Amino acid sequence: MAGVDLAFETFGVATDQPPLIILHGFFASSRNWRQIAGKLGENHRVYVLDMRNHGASAHDPVMNYPVMAVDVLRFIDQQGLSMVNLLGHSMGGKTAMWFALNYPDYLDKLIVVDIAPVSYPHRFASLIAGLKSLPLAEMTNRKQAENHLAESIPDLSYRQFLLQNLVLNEGVYGWRVDLDIFSRTADNIAAFPETQHLQPFSGKALFIAGADSTYVEAEQIPALFPTATLSVIANAGHWLHVQQPLAFIDRVGQFLVLET
Repeated sequence: MAGVDLAFETFGVATDQPPLIILHGFFASSRNWRQIAGKLGENHRVYVLDMRNHGASAHDPVMNYPVMAVDVLRFIDQQGLSMVNLLGHSMGGKTAMWFALNYPDYLDKLIVVDIAPVSYPHRFASLIAGLKSLPLAEMTNRKQAENHLAESIPDLSYRQFLLQNLVLNEGVYGWRVDLDIFSRTADNIAAFPETQHLQPFSGKALFIAGADSTYVEAEQIPALFPTATLSVIANAGHWLHVQQPLAFIDRVGQFLVLET
């Protein structure tokens, strides 16, 4: 299984602690984590990756958790790292969990943000269809895209998040991501691979969930992550790092300095 090279951004300076690698969610990129990474970088070396088919990283028709974990392993090897801390949100959280279950010797601490090691209902079909319906050749500004998507994606902040993937190149709008790849692989993103053949991860693990989110239930965690703790942030949903950044940074920072 071959990995792809991942684009990344770096924050902070090297310390005697393992660096932190941050993995974003579906449709996101490293840019969505710059504020968080900058604050955590005050005390840690932080790498924020663009996952395959996202941001500035390479496009590849295969997108599932085993290959994305191999991408992370490839990055770690390329950087000459022997031990890391891994933080992942949503899709990135599932990648981080799969990495922990398959390559535990590389991992000091695991942080999983508002996702569990389970399969969820597939809800991406109508969203991707809405994005593909944009008349890109006729558009002259981003506001037109926002208005066009208002009916299919009513939440303005979510529309604006998705439209970060819309780029202007030589006067013509286009998608930074390949929506056809996303459509074909969305089932893999909603799912979690079979784990019966794997040993549980016995290292230090923290699951952080939003109190208003329905993605994580406490009983979903112990079978694969028996030593994990669950921390719930009030007044936050799935995007808890955006909705409650100070509380989120505090929970992550405290966990990272725990003695191993």
